[in-house]
Amino acid sequence: MEEILPSLYRIEVPLPGSPLKATNSYVVKETEQSLIIDTGWNREDCKAALVSGLRGCGVDLGKSDFFITHMHADHSGLVSILAREGARIYFGKADADIIRSITPEHWDKMIDFANKCGFPREELHRAIGSHPGRKYSSDNPLDLHILRDHDTISIGDYLFECIETPGHTAGHICLYERTKKTLICGDHILIDITPNITLSSEKRNPLKEYLVSLDKVYDLDVELVLPGHRSIFGNQKERILELKQHHQTRLREVISILENGKQNVFQVASQMTWDIGYRSWDLFPPAQKLFAFGEALAHLKYLEEEGQVGWGTENEGIVFFITQNKKEAHK
Repeated sequence: MEEILPSLYRIEVPLPGSPLKATNSYVVKETEQSLIIDTGWNREDCKAALVSGLRGCGVDLGKSDFFITHMHADHSGLVSILAREGARIYFGKADADIIRSITPEHWDKMIDFANKCGFPREELHRAIGSHPGRKYSSDNPLDLHILRDHDTISIGDYLFECIETPGHTAGHICLYERTKKTLICGDHILIDITPNITLSSEKRNPLKEYLVSLDKVYDLDVELVLPGHRSIFGNQKERILELKQHHQTRLREVISILENGKQNVFQVASQMTWDIGYRSWDLFPPAQKLFAFGEALAHLKYLEEEGQVGWGTENEGIVFFITQNKKEAHK
């Protein structure tokens, strides 16, 4: 636990076994009602770390509201356990809609969609079984208070403006404190890793959303960036440009892979460059394969909507992608 600004603290909540290492939970302490921003997984060791940090800050859970930057379990998992009667739980609308609709059938639909894009079904069941979003999410239904673009949260000396930043999730929201030039950004901007931009249904183009959302916050007057993971930093504009360049490099890599001929998403993902400590794709843990697969699919979706790749089906409806040049030559 550390005090970053007056009455604004960071508590690192460990994520055992995850490459992310920890979630940064931020706390604005106020006598009447404090605000806790993101929580970590729904696990006893995560709960113990966060509760210990709150105790160190002198924050009373009975007098605390919660703001969740996005729906992922490493940010929302503990909220249903920690929120006391009368507490407000602030959430972006699109993520709230997903949270409310999650049933066992939700995971079945994800499996069917990923399988249609080439992910072997047996591996998919292992990936879903070990998926932290399934294992460590909130136990109980949440009574959510919906926030939208330009809504504000006033607490003590802080006035936070909500900025909708879809991409990492459909309902991701950052908090901007204009007078203190501070951006609490969840997983929108991270300093030494790139946020996972993944597609798990046919309805979105998350990479396009993400790039637009980076532009949306680029011109904000920010001196201090408080991310959901890893280190706090200050060079917001420089980091945004790096992230945009990263995805352009990724897009070129996908095109180069498809120059070898038509391939399904699983095949493309297996040939992409991943910053993870395993020597080969076959050694990736199932859940990490699923994250990589989703990111490959997000880039393919972007390229397809930009008219740079096409798609078709073969072998019992499995979707494949092909560059437009190859597609025209095939005709």
